[in-house]
Amino acid sequence: MVKIGETEIADFPLLLAPMEDVSDPPFRAVCKKNGADLMYTEFISSDGLIRDAAKSLQKLDIYDEERPIGIQIFGDKIDSMRMAAARAEEAAPELVDINYGCPVKKVACKGAGAGILKDIPKMEKMTAEIVKQVKLPVTVKTRLGWDHDSIKIIEVAKRLQGAGIQALTIHGRTRSQMYKGEADWSYIADVKNQQDIHIPIFGNGDIDSPEKALEYKNKFGVDGIMIGRAAIGYPWIFREIKHFFKTGEKLAPPTLDERVDVAVEHLKLSIEWKGERQGILEMRRHYTNYFRGIAHFKPFRTKLVESLDPNELFDTLETVREKFKA
Repeated sequence: MVKIGETEIADFPLLLAPMEDVSDPPFRAVCKKNGADLMYTEFISSDGLIRDAAKSLQKLDIYDEERPIGIQIFGDKIDSMRMAAARAEEAAPELVDINYGCPVKKVACKGAGAGILKDIPKMEKMTAEIVKQVKLPVTVKTRLGWDHDSIKIIEVAKRLQGAGIQALTIHGRTRSQMYKGEADWSYIADVKNQQDIHIPIFGNGDIDSPEKALEYKNKFGVDGIMIGRAAIGYPWIFREIKHFFKTGEKLAPPTLDERVDVAVEHLKLSIEWKGERQGILEMRRHYTNYFRGIAHFKPFRTKLVESLDPNELFDTLETVREKFKA
């Protein structure tokens, strides 16, 4: 059983990645129902939190049914990150996670996210300060390095463990790769195989099928797997992986009824959490993935991404159910 602090997660946990504008409470709810073992909030700006910015504060919303959950923070200033960690702790998650992996320019080029991989001593110092600040377990998500010539992930892992973190997730790409190319999990395995590494090591990057999940579990020896993009519009991936681990057999893909049911639930939760207009707008990015592979779906997708009337949206989803039944 993998434990982070006093929280038991699972024998081989499947983690839902913290994805900006995706991993909100409505999305986390449908992933939890379909087997995600540990989830994270979207990353939250440390400066935004300590300024009480409404958008940052709303990202602190967590609900009992989605536990265990971690609140992820990012920033480039040690004092701001320390104070933000204290604010995150007040929301009572199971852990506080530090984002040292975001590759996007507006974050990394300011020295936050993956940008701190250019300054490993600062990364270590910031982590130690956050660990001292909070009573909750602190974990980290990072990348292999800034670029291929500066991969020092074994050193990073040892220094972060020394600073007091209780689990580490490694995305198998450098910052310069962004999301291109293939994630190289051999570096993650190198970290896991270090005799003096005793914290859980989770792998992240390119897991998009039960077969690949099992292959990487066996080949690289990680303690669990974090799944990101493959879960967008397809929360069933968690249950499919677990079933495959247990039986060696693939589950049948979700039925049309299941797709519609989850889209309806997701939309309802999105409206409840964000309010009608914003909830409808933020749901639009999910419809294509929920109904991927259905021939002649485009007219219905157009209705779903153009309407601002919740009744019309729910009616359209029910029409999809009737129209495309086998």
